[in-house]
Amino acid sequence: MANCPELTALTGHVRSFAHLLTQLQGERLPEWIEVASSTTELPSLRHFAQHLMRDLDAVTAGLTLPWSSDVVEGHVNRIKMLKRQMFGRAGFELPRKRVLPA
Repeated sequence: MANCPELTALTGHVRSFAHLLTQLQGERLPEWIEVASSTTELPSLRHFAQHLMRDLDAVTAGLTLPWSSDVVEGHVNRIKMLKRQMFGRAGFELPRKRVLPA
């Protein structure tokens, strides 16, 4: 990375964004976006930061609040997996028995 200053800069931005994610520091997101948007040598990072600004309230809430939809998403993925496994093999009763606990 010493030979590529762009990669070093990108690594720093990604690590600071990861810190915002893991520490639930959404209130610092506008500051991160401002720094990332001013980066001229990394156009992809600049565009990513500008796209975050489009829905800043939702992104900030997702990075700040302790609530998550992980459990719901897990159940949805499980149901989709069961549906793919049984595609065209049975009517409605068999998938219903596999999805709903007895």
